[in-house]
Amino acid sequence: MAASASLDRAIAALNARLKAARLGLQVECRGDRLSLRGTLPPRPDSPKTRPHQQRIPLKLPATTAGLKQIEREAKVIAAQLIERRFSWADYLPQGDAPQPEGIPLAERVAQFEAEVLAQAGPGAAALASRKTTWEKAYAPYLKKLLAQAEQQPRQPLEAAIVATLEALPPHSRSRQVACTALKAFADFQGVVLPEMVDKLGGQYGSSKAQRRLLPSDEVIVEWCDRIPNPTWRFVYGVMATYGLRNHEVFFCDYQGLRQGDPEGRITVLETTKTGLHDVWPFYPEWVDRFDLRQGHLPAINTDLTTTTLQRVGQQVAIQFKRYGVPFSPYDLRHAWAVRTIHFGLPDTVAARMMGHSVAIHNRTYHRWITHRDQRQAVQTALQQRPWQAPL
Repeated sequence: MAASASLDRAIAALNARLKAARLGLQVECRGDRLSLRGTLPPRPDSPKTRPHQQRIPLKLPATTAGLKQIEREAKVIAAQLIERRFSWADYLPQGDAPQPEGIPLAERVAQFEAEVLAQAGPGAAALASRKTTWEKAYAPYLKKLLAQAEQQPRQPLEAAIVATLEALPPHSRSRQVACTALKAFADFQGVVLPEMVDKLGGQYGSSKAQRRLLPSDEVIVEWCDRIPNPTWRFVYGVMATYGLRNHEVFFCDYQGLRQGDPEGRITVLETTKTGLHDVWPFYPEWVDRFDLRQGHLPAINTDLTTTTLQRVGQQVAIQFKRYGVPFSPYDLRHAWAVRTIHFGLPDTVAARMMGHSVAIHNRTYHRWITHRDQRQAVQTALQQRPWQAPL
């Protein structure tokens, strides 16, 4: 039975107290039982050698009395960890937790899924976001691994992972994501992969972005005016002006923008793929050109307890096709990024506003960044030259 709303609030309050006390443990409710989660020493039968995130199956009831008891247990365990006298023998039944090698691969994948989902922050929205990540970035490649294992059941797990990666197109997005997912699964299983696995990930990213023919700013304005539905025209205008991902448009705080904030800043909420961050318009003039202070979003399902970020984003792509827009929604995002480069916005700031790392930003937009830096270097050199050319 799922925990009631009042119990959820009590768990959240308890976790806030544990965090404030810096105990390094959090309470989780799984079904009708409570457990503790934190960075703990490896279990006795684990191949891992370093502390990592694990769950202590205290199996206390998800009740008010159970919460009081688990809070006391958390303080005791935290003290044991500090004094380095924590022992799994006090918490694991005899014969519990068999060796990973003795568990069917499908069950080990299910355990890994539970581990990934358990990393979600508090609240249904955070869990829905984490489920989207699992469905897109993990599940497809673990299914391929399971298929590989069915074809060659005697193959060691590390060899099956390598074979799964090699079956994907080289230097592709799918192989890059698969490499990240399968390395995480191997780490979860305590399996050491050969060093060549990193090279199997390939060099996807920069070449595709550089080949992309982006729409000009004039074309972007033209197509915004062609969208007859004012709510979807607002979605288009926000994406063009702020470089947002498809789903992010529906998870922003527009209050300052609508109240006349002269900077036109908006905030992408923490329920999105990359968490809370602020974004400024490029061009600022487009805020008024696209009437973004007055616009409203279309009425689609954004309740992340019943949908996913991926499905929300797919609605945008569907509408682009419906209205005949000759480029993808992501082209607006890439065009925004290139625009900030031409404006001279520091790469670290642009990367933060796009919700990704500086390394990904520089790799994806390497061509334009290089051109900007070379142009600036040439201009600086010409301004500092010691003599004039003979005429």
